[in-house]
Amino acid sequence: MSDRPGPESRGAYTHFRAMTTRWGDNDAYRHMTNVTYLSFFDSAVCQYLIENHVLDVETSPVVGLVAETNCRYFKEIAFPSIINVGMRIGHRGSSSIRYEIGLFRDDDDLACAQGFLVHVYVERKSGRPVSIPDEISRAVAPLHRHPAN
Repeated sequence: MSDRPGPESRGAYTHFRAMTTRWGDNDAYRHMTNVTYLSFFDSAVCQYLIENHVLDVETSPVVGLVAETNCRYFKEIAFPSIINVGMRIGHRGSSSIRYEIGLFRDDDDLACAQGFLVHVYVERKSGRPVSIPDEISRAVAPLHRHPAN
């Protein structure tokens, strides 16, 4: 018997965004290549920050740099599919946020893949870590886990 955690359901996540797979996401085995899963993690988090007006990729004085990622794979995803990306905050430090992500294929209730992405927030010019700006804290507040989780 394995101690490996199984896939979570959609109810474990506080926010969702739909994204589509692309023809080029598939590998020689006709499923989405492993690195593409992490790309969906990064794209979903950055798009959330852009849409909430706390990230301008050209001019923001503070940006989140990926310091760590992790992904567990449970079920294949392939083109063509809609990926419903579930997001939540797993941990918030003084200069970092751990975004926990679940990828759900089409209408599946259980994650096909799940993991996390850690952003360390740095001053763009110096590259040095800084405290998470208040506007980012406010923007990500809805992503915090529900009290029951």
